[in-house]
Formats: sequence, structure tokens, C-alpha cells
Amino acid sequence: MVRDLLSARNPGLAPAEIIVIKTTGDRVLDRTLAEIGGKGLFTKEIEEALFDGTIDLAVHSMKDVATVLPPGLVIDCFLEREDPRDALIGAASLDALAPGARVGTASLRRGAQLRARRPDLVVEPLRGNVGTRLNKIAEGAFDATFLALAGLRRLGMADRADGILEPEVLLPAIAQGIIGVEYRAEDARTAALLAPLNHAPSGLAAACERAFLRVLDGSCKTPIAGLARLDAAGGLHFLGETLAPDGSRRLAVERRGQAVDAVAIGEAAARELLDRGAAALLGR
Repeated sequence: MVRDLLSARNPGLAPAEIIVIKTTGDRVLDRTLAEIGGKGLFTKEIEEALFDGTIDLAVHSMKDVATVLPPGLVIDCFLEREDPRDALIGAASLDALAPGARVGTASLRRGAQLRARRPDLVVEPLRGNVGTRLNKIAEGAFDATFLALAGLRRLGMADRADGILEPEVLLPAIAQGIIGVEYRAEDARTAALLAPLNHAPSGLAAACERAFLRVLDGSCKTPIAGLARLDAAGGLHFLGETLAPDGSRRLAVERRGQAVDAVAIGEAAARELLDRGAAALLGR
């Protein structure tokens, strides 16, 4: 997508070469992300390639990117956000799942949210790519699982979703559905090539949600969710939440304001949750 947009928005530019880099998060599939630990599980090796000049830009799913970038790198180009909602595979809704149904997910957020809404269900680890997870349901290894609807839509597989979960039912991961492009801050040529690709509303949504996550100091070990939605009048509506990993406690926040104040809105929402005891939920 980024390669094609670069060519379309920069006439005469030779097609960019795509270099595939497998990160720790891609390679280690026998443990949950929380068990692997640390930040940058899906970005460290790619950012190292930026620093050593192997690549000129890095394409990320923004929900995998740490809220503080390494010095010398910048992300200020965001593609238009795809549908941020979660898709349910194996059932039309959470309520349609039978008591005791086995649900596979490696996401601490989804697991905590599911336990909060349906404590009768059995949540077990399931990692792997889209095909792997769909096959596990088809084989009967699990009764249901979740996938980001954005990924299914980009793969042309949206019809594989048995149910689509509204944010009020399952609030999505921070920046879910947003693709960001990272590059070296000193690289003015790449910055100029990327500028026509940036979708400003998606960048503002990402800024709000990531500010919320940054103030909460979230990582793959903390169940945090958030969604910023912009309207045509320049307003922004933010929903955020954090949960105990076992789903026993949930703190939610809602904020409204102007989109130009996206970062301040996200930060204020996070401070409100901290004032209400979120640090204890996050193990601090």
C-alpha cells in the first residue's frame, strides 16, 4: 500500500523496493507477547535497519509501535485508518458463545475484556497469523477467536468475520487499523516523499490514543484500550479503558474536545484514570 501510494503521489518516482524483516514478535510464536516481554517486539529489528541504512522507511501497524520512538526516528505519516473494530471468528456475538466455550487469544487486552464480560468462558493462548488462527477454529481447536477487522479487510477476507464487535462491546487496541511510516529524522528527501501520503485525521486519532497509552505507560503486559473518533466539524470523541488482567476490575473514561487538542485529550483521559486507581490495575 505504501509503495503504491508513493508512486501515485510522487510522479516519476521509481517503485520502492520492499524488504521483508522478521521481528522477534514474528518469530517467537510459542509464547504470548506478555511472556516474551519488553517493548518493540514488532519494531526493534526494523528500526535497526533504518539506523544502519538498509532501509529508508519502515511500515508499521501503529498498535505495535512503542509510544516513545528511538532518538533520531520519526513517524508523521499515517495512512487513512481502516475499520478499527475487532472481528469475532466462530460466533456472531459474544452473547452467542455457549457457557464454557473455549476462546483463543494471545492479546492481554482481549482476554481481560472477555473475562470482564463473560467470566464463564475459557480463555486460552492462541498466536499466529490470520491463516493459522482461522484454521484453529475450522479444526475445532477453539470455539472462537478474535482478529482485527482492519487486517481481514486489507487481506480481502472480511467475509470470514462471523461477528463484528462494536467499540462499546469490545474497545479496540490503541491505534488499531492505522498504518504509520517511520523514517530517519535527518532524511529530508524521504520526508518530502511521504508528506502527500499523510491522512491528517488518522494522525490525530493516533496521537490522541497514543498519548493516552504513553501517560498510562502501557505495554503488551497491560490491558489498555482506546479509540478516538473525529467528526466533520473538527470534534474528537475519545473512549478509553484499562482492566485488571483477570477482568475483575475495569476503569473507563470518556472525553470530548477539538481534534486539534488530540494529544491533550488523550493525556487528560489517562490522568483521570490514574487518579481513579489505574496504577493498581496496571501493577504499579
